[in-house]
Amino acid sequence: MRKFYYMALVALIGIAFSSCSLIGGGENTPEFRLGDLQGLWQETNTQHFVRFTTELSDETNYLYGREWDEAEDIFEEDLLPYGNGWFKYWFETNGKLTEIHLMDNGGAEIPKVYVVSKLTDTDLEYYEKERTSNKFKFQKVVSVKQ
Repeated sequence: MRKFYYMALVALIGIAFSSCSLIGGGENTPEFRLGDLQGLWQETNTQHFVRFTTELSDETNYLYGREWDEAEDIFEEDLLPYGNGWFKYWFETNGKLTEIHLMDNGGAEIPKVYVVSKLTDTDLEYYEKERTSNKFKFQKVVSVKQ
């Protein structure tokens, strides 16, 4: 009878571990590379641009990025370094993208966390982690440029 309980316990532990890996994403979680993210992206059907650079920020593990909207007559060259329109970002291979938006007024930093659902040589799609209805689709414009 003791063997039966031992085998049942081993089976339950095995089931628990296998279901945890499925819940956590396991093999179903797409893997993305930082190099695929870097470059200039244009949001679909807009004049909103985002550039993910290779420029290291002042904080470990963060890189700098920039975003602007030409429909509002704001261009990349209009952005003052490390102010409005600039952000620090960190990209994890599990698709989690953290951006910390930098603000001119008082040096405020506004964090946003996104989940990348698609990243190819030409397409980027992600949504806000806390507001999954906020989805963004981009097309790559040019390759990496600082």
